[in-house]
Amino acid sequence: MIPRYSRPEMVAIWSPETRFRIWFEIEAHACDALAELGVIPKEAARTIWEKGGSATFDVAKIDEIERVTKHDVIAFLTHLGEFVGPDSRFIHQGMTSSDVLDTCFAVQLARASDLLIADIDKLLAALKIRAFEHKDTITIGRSHGIHAEPTTFGIKLALAYAEFNRCRARLVAAREEIATCAISGAVGTFANIDPRVEEHVAAKLGLKAEPVSTQVIPRDRHAMFFATLGVVASCVERLATEIRHLQRTEVLEAEEFFSPGQKGSSAMPHKRNPVLTENLTGLARLVRGMALPAMENVALWHERDISHSSVERMIGPDATVTLDFALARLTGVVEKLVVYPANMLKNLNKFSGLVHSQRVLLALTQAGVSREDSYRLVQRNAMKVWEDGKDFLEELLADSEVMAALSEADLREKFDLGYHTKHVDTIFRRVFGAS
Repeated sequence: MIPRYSRPEMVAIWSPETRFRIWFEIEAHACDALAELGVIPKEAARTIWEKGGSATFDVAKIDEIERVTKHDVIAFLTHLGEFVGPDSRFIHQGMTSSDVLDTCFAVQLARASDLLIADIDKLLAALKIRAFEHKDTITIGRSHGIHAEPTTFGIKLALAYAEFNRCRARLVAAREEIATCAISGAVGTFANIDPRVEEHVAAKLGLKAEPVSTQVIPRDRHAMFFATLGVVASCVERLATEIRHLQRTEVLEAEEFFSPGQKGSSAMPHKRNPVLTENLTGLARLVRGMALPAMENVALWHERDISHSSVERMIGPDATVTLDFALARLTGVVEKLVVYPANMLKNLNKFSGLVHSQRVLLALTQAGVSREDSYRLVQRNAMKVWEDGKDFLEELLADSEVMAALSEADLREKFDLGYHTKHVDTIFRRVFGAS
């Protein structure tokens, strides 16, 4: 997590101040439940809220205590006791540090999920606007990077919209799975704390009680969460890569907005480089790279070890902060994307009608020619376009075998671009609904 690729709202979720505030709330809510159960005095629970709630926790002081205790939760509890006074003895009754750490992590990940979902909503809105703007903008579809058949730029953007709509659903599901609370004590047996405390804390923090914890919340939940972030990042990279290819000089069908005063190269003043989408490609790699350690965290020793702890202290903030930044950057790229319809048509026509080869193939088969012979006839004329720069339609019109099966009118009709866009509205209804 570095400032260059971080946004303040997401960073704040992972600040020490936020973490200690959540720790306090976990402990204070647990005290409320313990008071209701008669385990601790109600007056003590009120004091804890009053004095701890108004306290400003000193991060440096807690760090100083931890250098002695070598235990972060104990260091915090010691510091909290300085504010609360004698009633602090009732804090953390029957609990273990994992109860605090894991529940806090769940709160942070849930909050981070909310920001990421909001990020995707903004991206979806931008994609929808641009998709409808270019619904009928003809462009060439490519297979293996090679001209295939016509499509529209709007369909390309509709594809991205549907992709990120699925990402949104995945994030919602991942948030649901991660938003779980454990206040079950040592090895998760509730021996020293009533399960009703856990239920109370969970409700207060907007979480669900973990059905069974082994002192720690099972890490398959976290593995799925970070895997989901990795999938979202992969979708970011797919769209970024598409834009990068379209911006290549020999293609130039779309490009990132190049702002006044922007410089593309320190050596070559003419350059307009796709730096934002290249950056997004790199950020996506980082987020994906954090999914595997999360999966490796699933296999902990017995009821608890802390081999996952150092991993999560890094990937929790880094993955969410990085993806938050990437989604916001991608939204900006889409909103300001410069599109060149004239270049799209020029590129589409670069090989003089080859994009209509399948229609001619199918027409020949419909006219009674075998598929093998139809393919041979179309391909031999297509190769003249590739190799000699000929016009595909003119070559077909001059081919006696082709013309023996098709009339000139039939053949010319097969070169109608509108044929390829007749179902655009159907696709858009499937993606965006009736609108």
